[in-house]
Amino acid sequence: MDSFVEDIFQRIAEEASRLARKTQRATMTSRDIQTAVRLPLPGEMGKHALSEATKTVLRYRSCS
Repeated sequence: MDSFVEDIFQRIAEEASRLARKTQRATMTSRDIQTAVRLPLPGEMGKHALSEATKTVLRYRSCS
C-alpha cells in the first residue's frame, strides 16, 4: 500500500510540475494540482480524491 501511495504521489507531482512549466510559471497553483490529480486517477476515483482533498483543506483552514 505504501508503494502504491508513493507512486501515485510521484505521478501527481510530476504532472503538476509539467503543467506549471508549460504555462511558464515558477510555482504550482491549486488548479495545476487538481488537473494533475485527475490524470492518473480514472473517473470517479479522481472526482472523489478532489472532493476529499477540498474538504480537508477547508477543515485545516477553519482550524488555523
